[in-house]
Amino acid sequence: MVVYAMTELLEWAADRAEMANSPETMFGIFAILLIVYALLIAIPFMPGIEVGITLLMLKGASIAPLVYAATMLGLLIAYAVGRLIPPEWVRGFLDDLRLTRVSSMIDRYAPLSGDDRMALMTRNLPKWLAPVVQMGRYVTLGVLLNIPGNALIGGGGGIAFVAGFSKLFRPSLTILIIAIAVLPVPLAVYLGGTASLR
Repeated sequence: MVVYAMTELLEWAADRAEMANSPETMFGIFAILLIVYALLIAIPFMPGIEVGITLLMLKGASIAPLVYAATMLGLLIAYAVGRLIPPEWVRGFLDDLRLTRVSSMIDRYAPLSGDDRMALMTRNLPKWLAPVVQMGRYVTLGVLLNIPGNALIGGGGGIAFVAGFSKLFRPSLTILIIAIAVLPVPLAVYLGGTASLR
């Protein structure tokens, strides 16, 4: 329902943008689009980045900083929700989907400290890989946010949500990683125009 409402709002804003005849009207319409975009990208499994690219193609370099800020905002909303949501809610949702193995894993995972959680996550990995996962988890987060087709593994919102829910990613470093990970496309458009998207 929420996704449907956002899609309808996007279509309405795009129609108004075509008919707009004043800078103030255009600014208001693009502000709505950016807010909708930030909310879309925060939703797991939503390919919201396509909306951002559409905005960049429509307005080019002038809107690139705002698309960058909206992308960051959306991913940080997802991360914050992941950190704040009670594990019982997630477990109940997974039980409703009959994902009992994952649900039982949350039962074991939720009461543990950060170090114990990391040990649980890496105990079945090969010995050489466990330190790489522990030390490189922030780089892995940045890579996952940038790989094409990441909607199949939750999209940016889902990845950020899981990072927050895991409690293995400190807020300060996560903000930095997200800021770096989402920078390339808006920066390319800002410096080189929409030709860089082709």
